[in-house]
Amino acid sequence: MTDIDDLVQRVAIRARAESTDLPEPVDDARIAEAERRLGITLHPLLARLYREVADGGFGPDYRLLPLLGSGSSVVGEYLTRREASVGAEHPEWPEGVVPILTWGCAMYAGVDCFSEDGQVLLFEPNPYGGGSWEQCWFLDSAGLAAWLETWLAGTGWFEEDAFDRDDLVEPQPWEQAADRLSSGA
Repeated sequence: MTDIDDLVQRVAIRARAESTDLPEPVDDARIAEAERRLGITLHPLLARLYREVADGGFGPDYRLLPLLGSGSSVVGEYLTRREASVGAEHPEWPEGVVPILTWGCAMYAGVDCFSEDGQVLLFEPNPYGGGSWEQCWFLDSAGLAAWLETWLAGTGWFEEDAFDRDDLVEPQPWEQAADRLSSGA
């Protein structure tokens, strides 16, 4: 068993332990449909989570969004945000970053599907004052696997008692934000 196999198994165990009505996982056809509509390939670990754990409904705080469907979903949120960004003087959402969960107050966690490790980003638009959106993007974790490990360990900045700990690691500004927003990629 690889480390990623073990991680997916531990995520599935916790997801089932925390929810009595966890959605069924999606099949390969749903993954393919999502990727077709997104116009990008999902990060492999993200695809495994939807294929092997559940169609959202697990994870930190507000839980992962469903992949497809009516209402808020990964595909629906991505397409809405990208549509508003394409051709805009100040695009807000970069290509390839799929929103996976909402933190509330218009904040999102997103996975950069163009990043080898699947960087997890925080979009925090509330202090936006006009102009570029780059100051609203933060690197939450260098990779999706590390982000999931943080959730499993209960050590993320999003945990209720996080600010009481001395070892808290807060999201830092995403250094690629300006380039990714201005390039359309």
